[in-house]
This record gives sequence, C-alpha cells and structure tokens, in this order.
Amino acid sequence: MRQGDSHWWRGAVIYQIYPRSFADANGDGIGDLRGIVQHLPYVAALGVDAIWVSPFFRSPMKDFGYDVADYRAVDPIFGTLADFDRLLARAHQLGLKVMIDQVLSHTSDQHAWFQQSRTSRRNPRADWYVWADPQPDGTPPNNWLSVFGGSAWTWNARRRQYYLHSFLAEQPDLNFHHRPVQDALLKEVAFWCARGVDGFRFDACNHQFHDRRLRSNPAARRGGAVSTVQADNPYALQQHRFDKSQPENLAFLQRLRQVLDRHGAASIGEVGDEQPAPLMARYTEAGKRLHMAYSFSLVTREGSAEHIRREVQTLEHALRRTGGWGCWAMSNHDSVRVATRWSARGRPDAAQVKMLQALLVSLRGSACVYQGEELGLPEADVPFEQLQDPYGRAFWPEFKGRDGCRTPMPWQAARPHAGFSTARRSKPWLPLSPAHTPLAVDRQLADADSPLHWLRRVLAWRRGQSTLRLGDIRFLDAPPGVLLFQRRFGAQRQLCAFNLGSRRVTVPVPAGFTVDEPAPQQAATWSARQLRLGRYGVAFGRRAAAA
Repeated sequence: MRQGDSHWWRGAVIYQIYPRSFADANGDGIGDLRGIVQHLPYVAALGVDAIWVSPFFRSPMKDFGYDVADYRAVDPIFGTLADFDRLLARAHQLGLKVMIDQVLSHTSDQHAWFQQSRTSRRNPRADWYVWADPQPDGTPPNNWLSVFGGSAWTWNARRRQYYLHSFLAEQPDLNFHHRPVQDALLKEVAFWCARGVDGFRFDACNHQFHDRRLRSNPAARRGGAVSTVQADNPYALQQHRFDKSQPENLAFLQRLRQVLDRHGAASIGEVGDEQPAPLMARYTEAGKRLHMAYSFSLVTREGSAEHIRREVQTLEHALRRTGGWGCWAMSNHDSVRVATRWSARGRPDAAQVKMLQALLVSLRGSACVYQGEELGLPEADVPFEQLQDPYGRAFWPEFKGRDGCRTPMPWQAARPHAGFSTARRSKPWLPLSPAHTPLAVDRQLADADSPLHWLRRVLAWRRGQSTLRLGDIRFLDAPPGVLLFQRRFGAQRQLCAFNLGSRRVTVPVPAGFTVDEPAPQQAATWSARQLRLGRYGVAFGRRAAAA
C-alpha cells in the first residue's frame, strides 16, 4: 500500500505526456523515457498533481503504442524498464504521481496471445479473442464497423473465421466473456502496481465486452446523440448498441477495482460513447469500480458556453445518483488542439487560451492537461506525405487524422528541432510546426504575461481552494456566451465567471462576493452586484459563508 493521501486523485490536475513527442534524449527523432525524466522538473513547476504517460510498451507501432505486443516490456525506442523505474523515482521525488496507459480491450496482432489464438480453433488460447463464423454467403457475422473505417471484422484463412477489431485490423479485440482473459489482464495490471505506479488511465474501457449474440447495430437516429467520430466516418451512421458499452463490463470493473485497491492505485477510464454520462456514472460508482472517468464531451467542435454548461450539468445529474467522479479534458492525443478547435478564426488567441485553462481546472471533478496545452499550441498542419496516423491517411483530406496534435513539443525556440531532439542525421518522427516555435517553453518562461505563467499562477492558487478541488457546482443565469457558476465546499462559496466571447459583457452577480483570484486579473472588474468581463475575461469571487 502506498503512503500518503489515498484520495489524491479527487480534484487532481493530471498532465498527459505523449512519449513519442515530448522529448528525445538519444537523438533518434523519437521521444523517450529519458527525455521525460529530463523535463519532469518543468512539469512539476506547472503545479500539476500527476502525470499520465501514454503507452510505452513493446509494440509494432501500427497505432503508435495503442497496439500492445507485450504489456510488461518497454519498447526499445522508448528505453528500458530501468529507464521507467528512474522516471517513477524522479517523479515521486518531485511530488508527482505517475499514471500509465493500459490498453485492455485489445492487443496487437503480434502479441503472443493472438499469435497462438489464430493458429487453430483448438489451442489453449483459441477463445481469447472474438472469433466468429461467416454468414452463409461468406460475409462478416454482422454490420459492426471499425472506428478507423470499414468493417470491424477481418478474415483469417487458417481458422476460416473472422476476428473482431474495433480499431485497426492489427488490433484484435480480446474476448472478455472468457474468464481466463480477465484473469490474465488483471495480472498485467498488478505487475505495474507492484512496480510502484500510482494509477492507470484505461483506454477505450467501454469496448471491453461485445454482445454475445453478435446482433447487428441499428442505424443512427436523425437528431440523436452525437457520435464520437467525425461525420464523414460511416461509424457515425450506427447506434453502437451491441459492439460496446455492454452491461457485463460492470462486473469486470469491480474485479479491476479490487486489484487497484489492494495496491492503493487510482484509475481513470476513457469512455467513448454517444451517451457517455450514464456510463461514466455507473463506471465510477463510489468505491465499486473506476475512481474517475472522462469522455469526449468537451473534446468537440462546439465550444459554446451553452454546450459546456449542458455537458457539465448532464454529467453532474448522472453522478449524483452513484456518487461517482468525473474528469474533464479539452485536448488529448486524439483530437484537434483546443486552441485551434475553439478559436473564433482558427488561430489561437492568448487571452482565450488563458480563459480556457482557468475554466478547465474550475469545473467540478479532476482535469487532464495535454502536453503543449499550457503553451496554447495550435493544431499543426502536417502534409499528407509526412502523415503517420493510419486513421488520417484513410480519411484524408476531409479528416487529417491525429498527427496535428502529436507533433514534437517545442522547448527552445532557437535550437534545432526546437530543443525536442539532439538528432543531427535523423529528423523528428513528425515535423515541428513553424507556428509552435514562437510559443516555445523558453520564450514563454521569459514572458511574465504568457499562457504558461498564467497557468502556473492559476494552479498554485487553486491548490489552496477546497471549493475548486472538492466542492459541488451550481450554474447561475448569465448573458449569452458567459459561464457563471458557484462552487461550494462546506461553508465556503466561490463564484466563477468566464466570458467565452470576444466582446465585453456585464454580468449580474449575487451579493456578498469579494474578488479572490490569481493575479493579474484576466480582464474583469467588480462593482457591487455587477461584474464586467472583457474579451475572454475570467473572474473569481469568494464569500466566507452562505447568505
């Protein structure tokens, strides 16, 4: 059992590191574990509570680590297990918790389990993956689709059966209905618990079971729930009623929680679903399953005040029934960066970036900050000939994939490769964006008014605000384009106001609040019962006790 606060994850701010693109220490053009270690003091100085490290396990890299070939081995491009141990020790020395990605719903087709399973219908692991006979005409068993396009079924000539893959054909789905599969995966989780990690982010955790009867999905309803993929992907044309989000997952998550509790490890689940809130509530039911969950509700094209309020209130309503806990993200390694996605003209605005930073860590729940989000990095434009993401290559040019949010981190503007890599002969695995160089870490450290310094101040101040870390949330009426809500913890009350628009606005506020916010103010002026917010203005007020 780990020492310290077992509830550290409540209200925590978690910094996501995508290893390939964070820092390259050995000069091969690909980020690695040693590069992460070198920059951990920078991460700690942000004021975050933990890091989440995306997959670094042995993998053929068809999906850049989310296709795991060995759960217990570090891929050589990232380093060794000893390198990971040094990362863990250094992070703990700096006061950072360490969470790692675990991809349990599927493996790589190069994993030893699948290599054996595919050999015949009679072998010790024949039932470890989802195999099914063809229909009489030779077509796949049903209409299920891959998130990455096309059928979710691929034919295997040796077994004369199809196997299921919710993502790439090189990522076969494990059969969670087969108890030995669950047992084996829980042992993989326990391995990293014993190694000392503080928690896990479980990828695609609602994809872990399929409908036993293999029923086809119905067509999507017009005007129904918004799909988690872009509209030009046929995946969006179905209601995913039978290929994921099955009720049997609840029992497995309870088994998983027992393993986590034995080791004192925390967890966060990724829930990609058309109606994520009810799932998130059930998956995080107090003390039973995952500790936290996040969805793509704010990783969307729409970033209006009305949309954000609706998504937060929907989740809060669901969580009240189960005592669960949410986590919010506005950017990650799978989405267009928020500085571009929610900007008025497709170009980042420093004032808007600061407002969104403060908003993210003011919502009830925990928060994930994706590397570069603290700098306000925009989405990079990666030309097709340099594109690496198979998802993007399949849907180009209507959808350019995920490489635009995965380009290397800019550390030093004047250095080759912006300080990401010491490579002389090789280039970084993805090109650095020219738009990122002026926003490099060293430039922002030298500018007291930069988004980087602003977030540092906000997080340092937030540490002392129990209302923001642990309190409940209640939205108040506000003019269009403004989010106004109260956070309450015990007798303390905090008022939070955010102008998501580029025009000045006057907001009526309850009496009794006094200014209480990180300096400098972000374009806000208090006066009696009114608050004047400038473009992308932010304001916090405090009242010691309820009126």
